[in-house]
Amino acid sequence: MKYSRLTKEQFEELHQEFINFLATQQITEEEWTNLKTNKPELAETELDVFSDLIWEGVLNNAEYLEHISAQHMYLFKLGDIDMQAIVLNVKSDVDITTTEGYNWLRENLMDENVEFLQANKDYTEDKNLDKFKMIEQGAVITKGDLFNYFNNLIN
Repeated sequence: MKYSRLTKEQFEELHQEFINFLATQQITEEEWTNLKTNKPELAETELDVFSDLIWEGVLNNAEYLEHISAQHMYLFKLGDIDMQAIVLNVKSDVDITTTEGYNWLRENLMDENVEFLQANKDYTEDKNLDKFKMIEQGAVITKGDLFNYFNNLIN
């Protein structure tokens, strides 16, 4: 398995897609029930293959990632060749994950306690795995509003 298995909730949300996946494998509902009971390791493999297919689709379509912590904001634009990064460091005890802290940041962007950094980062040989590892570390897929806002502000 390349990524991680989908959660029970994710499988429930993707129930119809999973049925379609099983159909492409020529596995009927009856055969699936039989697999789960009599060959659970094979059923587990099917769940893993489906999970990887879903992750591949999600990661292929991801254009932006964000990872925000108390004093740091990591914003990424996921290009074809590399990813652009904008990093904001807050050098005070303000917690930008709170409403008050975020409002402070908005009002004090040019304060000496706010540092902006920009960089480009090359992917390894597997860019989707790079994206997935970032998600595992807490990044979330976004529409890029924050990245574009700060990119326009500092460029």
